[in-house]
Amino acid sequence: MANILIIDDEKSIRKTLSEILTYEGYKLDEAADGAEGFKMFREKQYDAVLCDIKMPKMDGLEFLEKAKEANPDIPIIMVSGHGNIDTAVEAVKKGAFDYIPKPPDLNRLLITLRNAMDKTTLVAETKRLRRKVNKTQEMIGGSAPILKIKETIEKVAPTDARVLVTGENGVGKELVARWIHERSSRATGPMIEVNCAAIPSELIESELFGHEKGSFTSAVKQRIGKFEQANGGTLFLDEIGDMSLSAQAKVLRALQEGKITRVGGDKEISVDVRVIAATNKDLLKEVEDKNFRLDLYHRLSVILIHVPSLNERRDDVPLLVDHFLDNVCQEYGIVKKVIDAPALKALQQHDWSGNIRELRNVVERLVILSGKTITADNVEDYVVPSREKKKANI
Repeated sequence: MANILIIDDEKSIRKTLSEILTYEGYKLDEAADGAEGFKMFREKQYDAVLCDIKMPKMDGLEFLEKAKEANPDIPIIMVSGHGNIDTAVEAVKKGAFDYIPKPPDLNRLLITLRNAMDKTTLVAETKRLRRKVNKTQEMIGGSAPILKIKETIEKVAPTDARVLVTGENGVGKELVARWIHERSSRATGPMIEVNCAAIPSELIESELFGHEKGSFTSAVKQRIGKFEQANGGTLFLDEIGDMSLSAQAKVLRALQEGKITRVGGDKEISVDVRVIAATNKDLLKEVEDKNFRLDLYHRLSVILIHVPSLNERRDDVPLLVDHFLDNVCQEYGIVKKVIDAPALKALQQHDWSGNIRELRNVVERLVILSGKTITADNVEDYVVPSREKKKANI
């Protein structure tokens, strides 16, 4: 239900608008002058504002200027019986969504308000998408291991050298791959991701190289594989240690010759792809166990980047917590919460078996369940698993 603020010094106008808009399903707040309206505007989140122009204490145009400074995304519709064309033009210039003369035409008012709601929704969605995109471009941390990774990326990214990124689950291997891609000459090209662990072994070759129609029972049409999709860009092979040996052989050939052949086809297709691979396994141990090809390992590991676990970079926890607090509170549309020093210290001392991914989930949990200030008691209640508490009490 959308929240609407009505600001008008005429009680009868406020009552009429409230009755109409309540019937239409809106939730209403009322203010009798601009000063009271601006106070409410700052304290509460509204989807739109209906504002008179001639009012005591603070007129509508002054309210409009202040409101646009405080939150430029909220549409403000000016509704006045004292205005003229010049007033309407001035209001629009100052950022008003629209200007409606009194007495307002009911149909026009409702259509204008509906359009304002659509704008609010689009602005919120655009911000959400921008945050989602920007998240992939940030690598938070000032510890020595992270600074070394950043320095390596700056040197490696402009080249076409293949990179093998290693580290535990949740440390941010994909983020390293994205940083390399975005700082490379291929940044305008696609970055295609393949999670080798999530694709059944019998389908991985079709996923990577594509297939021709009729090449197997369910191949009802031709399919373009990930190598072709990534042409001119970057192919990120996540969890490559889980790839089947037969697929490894074809990947090796693609890296050696720059050519692939679709499953069920005989035509060679040239591809220009930079490969970045990642794994949480010890690939040399996998080679010893005959689960991974040594020649493919050497092809992939021109540059090795190891991402440390969060337990190895505890100094970065405060920066990461602050970053996630920003993101989570923005996503939930609430004022950023504060975390006190004892709580932050407790988070630094926690055993982060799930690494960055776990920390992000923990911060979201604390934002949802804690008060305005996140305390050490909140960390104790909502972060430490019950089984660990039981062990500690034994």
